[in-house]
Amino acid sequence: MKNRVVVTGLGVVAPNGVGITNFSEALKKGTSGIEFYQELKDLNFSCQIGGIPKISEALKKQYFTDLQLRGFNSSGILYGCIAGIDAWKDAGLPTDNFEHYDPETGLIFGTGTSGVEKFREAIYQLDDKQVRRLGSTVVVQTMASGVSAYLSGMLGLGNQVTTNSSACSTGTEAIIMGYERIKAGKAKRMLVGSCSDHGPYVWGGFDAMRVCTYKHNDSPEQGSRPMSNSASGFVPGSGAGALLLEDLESALQRNAIIYAEVLGGDVNSGGQRNGGTLTAPNPEAVQRCIKNAIVNSGIKSHMVDAINGHLTATSKDGLEIENWSRALGRRGKDFPYVSATKSTIGHCLAAAGAIESVAAILQLKEQFLAPNINCEDLHPEILMLVDSEKIPKSFQPQGLDIIAKASFGFGDVNACVLFKRFIA
Repeated sequence: MKNRVVVTGLGVVAPNGVGITNFSEALKKGTSGIEFYQELKDLNFSCQIGGIPKISEALKKQYFTDLQLRGFNSSGILYGCIAGIDAWKDAGLPTDNFEHYDPETGLIFGTGTSGVEKFREAIYQLDDKQVRRLGSTVVVQTMASGVSAYLSGMLGLGNQVTTNSSACSTGTEAIIMGYERIKAGKAKRMLVGSCSDHGPYVWGGFDAMRVCTYKHNDSPEQGSRPMSNSASGFVPGSGAGALLLEDLESALQRNAIIYAEVLGGDVNSGGQRNGGTLTAPNPEAVQRCIKNAIVNSGIKSHMVDAINGHLTATSKDGLEIENWSRALGRRGKDFPYVSATKSTIGHCLAAAGAIESVAAILQLKEQFLAPNINCEDLHPEILMLVDSEKIPKSFQPQGLDIIAKASFGFGDVNACVLFKRFIA
């Protein structure tokens, strides 16, 4: 019998809340973490707003030694380590045994770009003849697997330790990869998640592509508008989300708190065909990904109570809802409830799937629907498919059993995972 996989720990570093308690409260209240940044205005960015988690120097010192913090300016790795350690502690696992080596626990922690600001800083005043002056901290802060290297060393993890990178679907893909490893009996526990840096050297390319909003520089909290008829592009964000996945038998033996069960999922690509491009999804592949995730989870589509969508506040939101409707065979009042977490945190790029999965699991565990803000004027294409009551604008206590979370990334890549409320 294949192993059942549950979530026993959560960690999050989000623009509107650092730590599970703060993030959960922000979700319930619909608190936005989007702010105006003078630096972006000074650099002539069209979009001068974004989502950056608030990390104090005092908080950093709760997680890192002075030696680790020396020369440490990769925000993505910082966020990932904080979220990962929080998830580990939340699961009730030890952090004070520095001789501990755990061959039964692994880590898959994804990222998009790592340490771009650090690399820029290191090379800013160098020419080719001075390249050896890049510094000893550049490698670990700029290699994609830097976050995995840091976290595994801090926790003594001895199973598979790796980093995945699949653009905006990175975090959701990491969850599915960790789930599959435990289900196959290759690990008892997997710490999974993803992180993303912030800053002009990370966000500048998106601003140049004109996919970010420029209409709300004077009203930042209104800038991220998924599913809205007045949406004008996404708001860039950053942060990290982490989940401790565990074999059910192991979790029960430890008497661990169980947040939810991972039922299954699927990842695929649209091959940039049939309307799919480097930046747009192939609808056939998106629908196939959702359908396969349902089948792999051993459920029927009518059992999905809610969706945490990718929903970026771009022109593709209507197409995403149409793909969900076609894949599930549901519309109108029969359509599941819809959550667009990006309305309060922006698009956290590679971290998006992990942060939004934490949001979905919290809604399952605490039985509520988080409000979607800034979508009072729902897009007509969406209203043709979904009853407006299925897109909550305010906090709602709600009985939920299964939530589907999907992410669709640059390169026409897709990932969908299903979480189920766990009742012992």
